[in-house]
Amino acid sequence: MASGRKAKRLGERTGDYVKGTTNIGEIPFVWGVKTYVMGVINVTPDSFSGDGTGGDVDAAVRQALRFQESGADIVDVGGESTRPPYVYEGTKPVSVDEELARVIPVIEALKPVLKVPISVDTYKARVAERALKAGAALVNDVWALQRDPDMATVAARAGVPVVLMHNQDHTRYDGDVVNEIIKVLRCLADAAVAAGVARENIILDPGMGFGKTAQHNLEILRRLDEFQALGRPLLIGMSRKSTIGLVLGLPREERVEGTAATVALSIAKGADIVRVHDVKEMVRVSRMSDAIVRGWKPDAP
Repeated sequence: MASGRKAKRLGERTGDYVKGTTNIGEIPFVWGVKTYVMGVINVTPDSFSGDGTGGDVDAAVRQALRFQESGADIVDVGGESTRPPYVYEGTKPVSVDEELARVIPVIEALKPVLKVPISVDTYKARVAERALKAGAALVNDVWALQRDPDMATVAARAGVPVVLMHNQDHTRYDGDVVNEIIKVLRCLADAAVAAGVARENIILDPGMGFGKTAQHNLEILRRLDEFQALGRPLLIGMSRKSTIGLVLGLPREERVEGTAATVALSIAKGADIVRVHDVKEMVRVSRMSDAIVRGWKPDAP
């Protein structure tokens, strides 16, 4: 068996569970051999990142195809802004029917033209169920199957991978923020397994910016390697977020370099997926970071 660092890097075993491989659609994602890039498609009029396509299905398809051409491994389609209301005033929930009207036409249009799998960013069971039937292959739930009581059943019956994100309606923590989030994520993973979700289908997300202050987010990034104890692949989404704006004093459209720093350091600390808006740039950052962290060999002549 490979020793210490190599075993962790190749995903043979980390913590209590084998990371191994997760099939997303028809594509095997082998954890530890590379960093996968998830490109964000916001079919909303009020995306915090300023890149929402609203109801323009053709624009969403063009954006997804650009992402695929630039090297994205997953395209994540979301129909509701999930920015925290205690940070962004005026954020309002979207009804199920409205979210369906935004998301389903885009997924149906993307399915025949994309080679990479489609993820649906939703915490609503009806939206997830319809999206999976339309062609999505992964459920990215910012409330970790906890907000809608039917969500775990939908995911378990479909047998698809799920992203379980740590989230809360406030920024208070009783003790060490990292230890507390790790404890909650472990409980969320166990609850998903108890509901019928296969453990190999679980991806975990510490929830950067959700129920956290800027200081919390920076602490999580600084200590991201501690999340390896969970033994499941980690998704990190710091792209264009307010913490970068606060540190650099920059508006969202000027946070590419700050995002790149968080992507590179996340990979150095063990991230398996990075969720980003600027796909072309962050694919390059990921490939360079992987070459340093995971090793690199030139292509054979």
